[in-house]
Amino acid sequence: MPPKIPVTHPTLSSVTPEEQPAVRPQSARAPAARSSLPPPPREVLERVRQRDPEALEAFFEHYFDRVFGLVLRLLGDRTAAEDVTQDVFYKVHRAAHQLDAARDPGPWITAIAYNACRDVWRSGAYRMSRRSDSVDEKPDLDARMPRAMDDPERDAVTAERARLVQAALAELPEPLRACIVLFDYEGLGHQEIADLLGIGHAAARKRHSRALEALGQRLKPVLGDG
Repeated sequence: MPPKIPVTHPTLSSVTPEEQPAVRPQSARAPAARSSLPPPPREVLERVRQRDPEALEAFFEHYFDRVFGLVLRLLGDRTAAEDVTQDVFYKVHRAAHQLDAARDPGPWITAIAYNACRDVWRSGAYRMSRRSDSVDEKPDLDARMPRAMDDPERDAVTAERARLVQAALAELPEPLRACIVLFDYEGLGHQEIADLLGIGHAAARKRHSRALEALGQRLKPVLGDG
């Protein structure tokens, strides 16, 4: 049996998406910096492959925040994100023997998380819930931003901008939302995204451009052209 990841994990009550970088839909931006989270030591990964309980627990703790943040952005619903995050780690446990201990497991676990979200998107219950959502009922995706002690007004403006971006992101169709989350938040390159989505490199670039344009259209009324 895999180690249980309780819904009372402290991360679930505190993690919100990270600050969204300034969105300029018409610009050609390089991928965001890949997460600075270093992989666990190789000896730990080797033990994860053997499903060692202590190694698995350490692995889960190491990647919990990253997985939960990714899933929350993709689904736009905290309750669903909690459930799917647990499912992701059950899938990791079942597929632990496939882990390559010589490589960074970040892209591997990202693919598992994305595929778990895609399964949710395809479910009838999710489609029904999306149709019933209104703008006023959008989930609270406001990030808990780092506060600059000397400029609370700037902090408030930055936090509000992040909230508006997250709300607009949640309104995008899932394929477009995924491209922005994977490229601009997760730092994956277009080829990596293409491989994950099962499309060509040119198609991945085009989809990301369409996603930025769609996001910009949603943000223009509230953020203007800046």
